Amino acid sequence: MNPAIALEQVGKTHDGAIALQGVDLSIGRGQFVALVGGSGAGKTTLLKTINALAPPSSGLVRIDGEAVNALDGPALRRRIGYVFQEIGLFPHMTVAENIGVVPALLGWGRDEIAARVDELLDLVDLPRAVAGRRPSALSGGQRQRVGVARALAGRPSILLMDEPFGALDPITRQALGDDVRRLHQALSLTTVMVTHDVAEALLLADRVIVLDQGRIIADAAPRELMAGHDDPRVEALMAAPRRQAERVRALLDG
Repeated sequence: MNPAIALEQVGKTHDGAIALQGVDLSIGRGQFVALVGGSGAGKTTLLKTINALAPPSSGLVRIDGEAVNALDGPALRRRIGYVFQEIGLFPHMTVAENIGVVPALLGWGRDEIAARVDELLDLVDLPRAVAGRRPSALSGGQRQRVGVARALAGRPSILLMDEPFGALDPITRQALGDDVRRLHQALSLTTVMVTHDVAEALLLADRVIVLDQGRIIADAAPRELMAGHDDPRVEALMAAPRRQAERVRALLDG
C-alpha cells in the first residue's frame, strides 16, 4: 500500500537560498506528524511542497502514490486541507461562506454546503449561531476553529497545519490542540503540523520530525526523542521540555 504522503529527494531553493536539501520522507495513513526545528529550518516550506503551494525545485512529492504535480487544483483540494499560520479567513465573508469556499469550488449544491457547515461547526465545537457572523466578531480561538472547519470542508484525507495555535493563549491553545487530535482520530486523518513549540509536538504527535538547514536530522516517536539523541541539535531542542517536566514533577512532589 502506498503511503499517504511521500517526498523523494525533494529540494527547494528561494532566490538562490537553499530551503530543503534532498528530503526523503514517507508518512503512513492515519499518522499525526509534527515538524519542528529552528527558524529557517525548512518546516513551512516542506509543508507547502505537499500541497503544491511551494513546488519543489527538484525531486517528487506523491499523495497516495500519485505525483502532486500531476494533480489539478480540485483534486488537491479534495485530498488536502490546509490550516494557515495567520488563519487567512476572508474578512468580507461570513463564517458559513468561509467554510463553504472549497465545497463551492468543488461544485457542491447550496443545501449540501449548508448541511456541511452545520456539521463542521458541531465538529469544531462552535455554536451554529456564529455561521452568519464575520470573522472580526469572533475571538482568536473561534477564528482558528473556523480555519480548521474550512480546511476539513471538502472531506480531505490529509490535514496540513502551519503553526495553527501560535497566536492563542495557553488555555485556548491546549483546548484547540486536544480537539484537533480528537478530530484527527475521529475522521481517520493523516495530519502534518508545523510548530515551534516542541512540547506541543511531543504531546500531540505520534511522530516528531526535526529539521535543520533544510534536512531531516531526527525522525522518531516522542518518547524516543525525550530519552536522548546522538545529535546535539536535537538534544538542544529536547532540553526545554525535559526541564519543564522536571520542574512540574518537583512542584507536585513538594
